[in-house]
Amino acid sequence: MKTFKLENEPKIESGFRTPDDYFENFSVKMMERLPASETKVISIFQKRKTLFMMVAAILVLALMIPVIANWSQNKQELDSVALENYITYQSNVNQYDLINELETEDISKIKINVAIEDKAIEDVLAMNSNLENLLLE
Repeated sequence: MKTFKLENEPKIESGFRTPDDYFENFSVKMMERLPASETKVISIFQKRKTLFMMVAAILVLALMIPVIANWSQNKQELDSVALENYITYQSNVNQYDLINELETEDISKIKINVAIEDKAIEDVLAMNSNLENLLLE
């Protein structure tokens, strides 16, 4: 076998050769290849802007529901039946307290002319044997 000496043997050249002044003009050539206009950058927030707006709108509506409910309840007027039932079942309200709170307009609204027939009066007096209590009231 022959002795192999690395320094003496001819070397195989690579197939790639760089042209003359290649690295000196490399940056200029790369800048020419890049596109002239810059690409538009879209942020993550802008992609989901509609989603954020929808969530914010739903949150505002959810927070407004109790406010609107309380506002509409305060504007409702009490009907006479509910007011009468409330006064009837409250033990700490007596007739003198009610009389003191009434104004002349309220009293004029209360006055109702009811025509009672004589026959109805006679029937009540005939049914009730305690005439003295009826006459005192």
